Amino acid sequence: MTACAIEPSAGHEDGDRAGPVSCALSADGAYAARLASAGDSWFPERWTLNGPEPYAVPLPRNQPEEPGTEVQPMADGRVLIHRLVAGRHAFSLLYPTGPGTGELPLGAIQCPDTAARLWLLPPAPGGERAYALAVGRRSTAVWLIAGGPAGPQQVAELPGRCSGGVWLDPAGRLLALDRETGGPTKTVVVDLECGGQVSPLLQITADSDDRLLLADHDSGLLIVRSDAPSPGHGRLGWGVLGSSLPVRFPECLRLRDCAVTPFAIQPGQVLTPESCAVALRVDGPAGSWVAVWRPAERRVHHLPAPEGWLAGTGLWTPEGVLRLPYATEVVPCGVAQVSPPGAAVPVPEPGEGSGQETGARTAGPTAAPGHPPEPGPAAEAAAPTPSAPRPVPLQQAPLGRM
Repeated sequence: MTACAIEPSAGHEDGDRAGPVSCALSADGAYAARLASAGDSWFPERWTLNGPEPYAVPLPRNQPEEPGTEVQPMADGRVLIHRLVAGRHAFSLLYPTGPGTGELPLGAIQCPDTAARLWLLPPAPGGERAYALAVGRRSTAVWLIAGGPAGPQQVAELPGRCSGGVWLDPAGRLLALDRETGGPTKTVVVDLECGGQVSPLLQITADSDDRLLLADHDSGLLIVRSDAPSPGHGRLGWGVLGSSLPVRFPECLRLRDCAVTPFAIQPGQVLTPESCAVALRVDGPAGSWVAVWRPAERRVHHLPAPEGWLAGTGLWTPEGVLRLPYATEVVPCGVAQVSPPGAAVPVPEPGEGSGQETGARTAGPTAAPGHPPEPGPAAEAAAPTPSAPRPVPLQQAPLGRM
């Protein structure tokens, strides 16, 4: 049963949405989009990040936007906007035109199920297409919003309630979703070019809730959250797409009284997933800050966030520089460049050397600003041997080829 039905292009009345949205980055990191405030009103704003200096272009329309309106930058610099209009989900592309803002309506989606929720998925690789997820009581639909032949169209539907959304390949064909069908949550892969064919990806134990948080196309590094090692308490772990080696759950990623959320993986490390730097947002009693971790290391580097950081937003350069967008009254559009310490040292592959860990840093985590993390044992399994990415289920026990 289809979760939502398509409707013709709608008008632009404001709807009733709750909660502000954060800054969104385009797939290549060239643009960002967010809702900016002017007093008590909100308007879309596009940031250009690929020039010598970042700059912002306001994209206001005839009336203010609601705080929960979603915006997402496209590869060509236009901004996709998602509004709730009289119970319908309306989509348009905004772009600067002279002194004003142009708008290209794309259409609207009507969800007959009043309990259904719909939101934009993370930007698809390439930046020419944009997708949304519509979650109903018993099924979930994937919608192509922008980049299709004519307006929004449903491209996949699968039973169960889904969340998340991680792209697994540079072509934007394989989409990983966290699905719940009356039992534990498991990550599945949806092939958008094969009619929405579904296959399992993450199934660590039969009873664990397993979710995929991030994936890197170049190295195949996957960052997951699962309660397999500690039922009822989710922990961060890592694996490699296409590997039959188990998912590992580093002790150093367990920070007492803190919520840790990964938001970016360093690209360009084609054959060395254990060398990829992973940026983490840490929220604790002392506030929010940035942390950096690499699978090849046994520690987390804690860094102060720039003032006005658009929390949870950032991207890596292949050279290992972390770029963090921020906005203050003095600098309304800025990007902080952070070069974290501790270059990763490759871990010997299984079976090499004397059997002892070499080349891995075993010191405990450094102190976080205002709140020291919980120290833990440093022993971890050796990093996996990378292989060509392929969507196979990841478990704690080695798997044969699927």
